[in-house]
Amino acid sequence: MTINEEIMDQEAAAEAGEAAETAKAAESAEPAEEAAKAEEEKAADSEAAEQTAGTGQESADSEDGKSGIKGFFKKKKDPRDEKIEELEDRVRRSMAEFDNFRKRTEKEKAAMFEVGARSVIEKILPVVDNFERGLAGLTDEEKGAPFAQGMDKTYKQLMTVLEGLEVKPIEAVGKEFDPQYHNAVMHVDDENAGDNMVVEEFQKGYTYRDSVVRFSMVKVAN
Repeated sequence: MTINEEIMDQEAAAEAGEAAETAKAAESAEPAEEAAKAEEEKAADSEAAEQTAGTGQESADSEDGKSGIKGFFKKKKDPRDEKIEELEDRVRRSMAEFDNFRKRTEKEKAAMFEVGARSVIEKILPVVDNFERGLAGLTDEEKGAPFAQGMDKTYKQLMTVLEGLEVKPIEAVGKEFDPQYHNAVMHVDDENAGDNMVVEEFQKGYTYRDSVVRFSMVKVAN
């Protein structure tokens, strides 16, 4: 081998070594670049998050400031308006109490009237009974007498007045016994009458506005 060939071999070996080192350096540089790039991206994300948080805080501070200003400049209620509202509330309460008092008074008056009317009617009914007994005891000749005719007209007028006051006689004879209207004082076995039917009335009963003033005193067939 000549000297020139040895020199060429050395230069080729040197170039091959440099190429190997360059490739190795390139391979080791790639992970470093990727790591650096990841660090930069992370730093950018952190900075963006801090900016967002700062903006939110500034917005909250701004809202708080507006609320504080609004509360500071809010107009206070006039004492005269408060007094007017208080008086209006008192008037409404007084009117409601008066309305309740009026209704309660009317109800009590109606109840007192009912009690008083029933008491008067109960005292008048014996007079009606006596008229009926007297007229029932007249003979045919006596019924034509002026006195008997006067009694009959007075009786009819009295019954008309009672009917105008909503006082009505209770139907009894021929009706089924009803303990809400009839008072059975006697029982009888009668084949011609139905079971539990009223066959005779001893004293007439009356109602006042659909409430019983006096029960009918009757005989009932079993």
